[in-house]
Amino acid sequence: MILDGSKGSFREQEGFPITNWAEDDKPREKLMLKGKSVLSDAELIAILIGSGSRNESAVDLSKRILGSVDNNLNALGKLSIAQLMNFKGIGEAKAISIIAAMELGRRRKNEDVVELTKITSSKAVFGLMQPIIGELAHEEFWVLFLNNSNKVLFKSQLSKGGMTGTMVDVRIVFKIALEQNATAIILAHNHPSGKLQPSDADIQLTKKLKIAGQQLDIPVLDHLIITENGYYSFADEGIF
Repeated sequence: MILDGSKGSFREQEGFPITNWAEDDKPREKLMLKGKSVLSDAELIAILIGSGSRNESAVDLSKRILGSVDNNLNALGKLSIAQLMNFKGIGEAKAISIIAAMELGRRRKNEDVVELTKITSSKAVFGLMQPIIGELAHEEFWVLFLNNSNKVLFKSQLSKGGMTGTMVDVRIVFKIALEQNATAIILAHNHPSGKLQPSDADIQLTKKLKIAGQQLDIPVLDHLIITENGYYSFADEGIF
């Protein structure tokens, strides 16, 4: 067997298939367990092509392709379908997958970085959410997922109901929070009736989510009830 000197982990013998590698050494599993940043360029390309040939793993095939362009991703992005298909183990579908991924990377680099919205007050939440739910004829429940700078990483509609209420699954709220690496959340829902006073159900749901957030160290910072012309903040009113 061979040890990869840079990683110190078990690597394949010649022709040793990826399916027989240790779990941490499989590119897909490695990405899920450790994150995308720990993967080499060859491992990322191996995920794109899925498999190599009988005598060469997908990672080794990817290394060989990269070696042909001096490990330069810009040069790889300039290869044609025909040029990629010159490598044994790369058919038309795999060549197209590589070219498509390279093109997405090029387009991403050319786009402006989106500035995340920073939440500094309940008014800022109202300004963000009122255009989305303030004038609806039915009730919707949304969650804002924040990073440690109180910037909105993601916002999601968790439920949609009639004129009198919605149902919210606490487990789903915090599952999304963990997937987004959120460090805090803010709740928001609308009252189509125009009344800003929270119902008993609103208060109970807020308490339930707040307790769950404390246990997971993902605090619920506020809960806003939003109408067309105004809002009610649980935090501002001292209910928290």
